[in-house]
Amino acid sequence: MQVDLKSAPRLDRSKSPLNSCVPRYGALRKPDSGGPMLYIEVQRHFRCPIGATGRSWDVTAASSDAGLSLPPGYRAVGLREVGDAFSAAIGMAAEQGAGTLVWTRRFDLVEAAVVLEPEEALGTARRALFAGMNAAADALASYCPPEKPIVFAWPDTIMLDGGLIGGMRLAWPKGAREDQPPDWLVLGLMLRLMMPIGPAVRDRTSLEAEGFEMLEPREIIASFARHLMVHFHAWRETGFKAVGADYLARLSPDKSARRGIDANGDLLVHRVGKPGAAERQPLIPALAACSWLDPSTGEPLC
Repeated sequence: MQVDLKSAPRLDRSKSPLNSCVPRYGALRKPDSGGPMLYIEVQRHFRCPIGATGRSWDVTAASSDAGLSLPPGYRAVGLREVGDAFSAAIGMAAEQGAGTLVWTRRFDLVEAAVVLEPEEALGTARRALFAGMNAAADALASYCPPEKPIVFAWPDTIMLDGGLIGGMRLAWPKGAREDQPPDWLVLGLMLRLMMPIGPAVRDRTSLEAEGFEMLEPREIIASFARHLMVHFHAWRETGFKAVGADYLARLSPDKSARRGIDANGDLLVHRVGKPGAAERQPLIPALAACSWLDPSTGEPLC
């Protein structure tokens, strides 16, 4: 998803002793020690412009003492129930920078978005989506009944026990070059806690319907944030291979094929018994389609 926003001024961190710790993919490390350090940068109240419409929401930025317990490296921004975490994170990405985590205080949805500043070129940095998918699945697995399988549908849909429960979104600045690191990426998560009132749909579900013991959005978001750092750490230390393998292990099974993820994030499908080049399922058009999201409600299909 490309986003066309007027460029916003970046915060001047050049004089900060923590300048070298500005998070890349949401991770911070203390210089010369390898230990974690929290870069605290809090504005108690401000207004965040959203998109080209000029709309804005009142938001409150806070550290982990505002009801959301995050690991070092994140800054929490909480929205009211009517807020849109993904759009808000896009609106503040250029100014607030990496590690900003925007979340919405809702009882029926888990909704959060993280600002990233990748050091890789955009063409390969979009693979951050798969780290986010892995982190979301790991967070769900922490509270999920063991008999409930968590499965991905290519590339951004999350299924729980056969029912659609939510997914991920990814945004980057419009006009960003494929061969250069983008100024920012925004990774958005949305999971359905409770089904809306109405007729049940067979292939849709919610955490409540699947017997989750934990229905507190803040705990799931915090778990997602922790697991996201784990996957980005693995990527940084050993390369993308482990992240890709974890994603493919949860991708909807296909016994007739061997699958891989190309450097640009496309899915490569090698059909058993069919020699020749692999089938390619491009990532960018699939992200634009966002097949799990209902455009009329801005929520998971139900």
